[in-house]
Amino acid sequence: MITRDLSNKLIDLFKKYSVITVTGPRQSGKSTLLRVTFPDYKYVSLEDPDIRLFAEKDPKGFLLTYPDKTIIDEVQRVPQLFSYLQTHIDRENRPGMYLLAGSHNFLLMESINQSLAGRTAILRLLPFSHTEMKNANILPKNVDEEIFYGSYPRLYDKGIEPNDFYPYYIQTYVERDVRLIQNIGDLSKFVRFIKLCAGRIGQLLNISSLANECGVTTTTLSSWLSVLEASYICYLLKPDYNNFAKRLVKTPKLYFYDTGLACSLLDITSANQVSTHFLRGGLFENLVINEFIKNSYNTGNQPNLTFWRDNTGNEIDLLKYSDSKVYAYEIKSGSTFSSDYFKGITKWAKLSGTPTEQCNVIYTGEHNMTTSNGNLISW
Repeated sequence: MITRDLSNKLIDLFKKYSVITVTGPRQSGKSTLLRVTFPDYKYVSLEDPDIRLFAEKDPKGFLLTYPDKTIIDEVQRVPQLFSYLQTHIDRENRPGMYLLAGSHNFLLMESINQSLAGRTAILRLLPFSHTEMKNANILPKNVDEEIFYGSYPRLYDKGIEPNDFYPYYIQTYVERDVRLIQNIGDLSKFVRFIKLCAGRIGQLLNISSLANECGVTTTTLSSWLSVLEASYICYLLKPDYNNFAKRLVKTPKLYFYDTGLACSLLDITSANQVSTHFLRGGLFENLVINEFIKNSYNTGNQPNLTFWRDNTGNEIDLLKYSDSKVYAYEIKSGSTFSSDYFKGITKWAKLSGTPTEQCNVIYTGEHNMTTSNGNLISW
């Protein structure tokens, strides 16, 4: 069993809150994490039709049956249960009463904000991080394989090939999960929309252009993007607000929470295809930024990440704010170091007054170096 980095924060908060809620994409390992960390807790899933009907029709009886020390999975399937949970928790007021898991952030957070605000700690679990796979000795042998395989636990636990996993994952997501969040009439258009999003990884998001290609209005497209964000398929990296020189770009960039899923949507069927694909640079950039997000979530924090770009094309791939400092990262998919790697970041450092020790380039080569312009970091 692979140790998840989030478990330390989970155990810490368990002692302080009556309810812990773990959310994240479907099959990211939420149920496994909770059951392994708290093996003496009862487990019920509201995906089970009989259990779900019990919770819907008799929520008081459900909580009498499971009054304490219970993991409730896919809890967003019965929103009305949250009000009864609130009353029960307020009455008993003990730490560690319930562990909740859910894979639809929008539905889950809506229910929590109505009934459990202030009563539950909320943690987010994404698929395996690079660090977790490295520590468990399951890291794919090169960058292209890591991009292609992605990081969903099931591929590594069961030895499933990406081509036998992601198409079914996408099919299940579209046919079942999307309909739970929003009534989307033409599912074929929605599938086309997701595929077009994959083709825009690491690019500035032009909603009008994307809407035209999908044949829908910008309002519909914005709504669909919200669905992808709520179900942990895509996220938007926001531009930085610090205007050091010229006018800034105010458009976010689009990324996927898992590069293996993105590869499947791009019809990439092998790691060899990744190595020559025109989006390899964007996919590697996506892989690296995902690691920063996972590291934040695994310590119970919200990622404080942006990118910087002005209207003349000067750009920094990633800015991370931490302890009142800003750290800059350029992400390069090449494996051979070039002094040009630091060209953009050096210009930005002068504009922003950032010291070189906070400037970094991440690349696919083998060597770590400290240069006069910043740190070279091997992926």
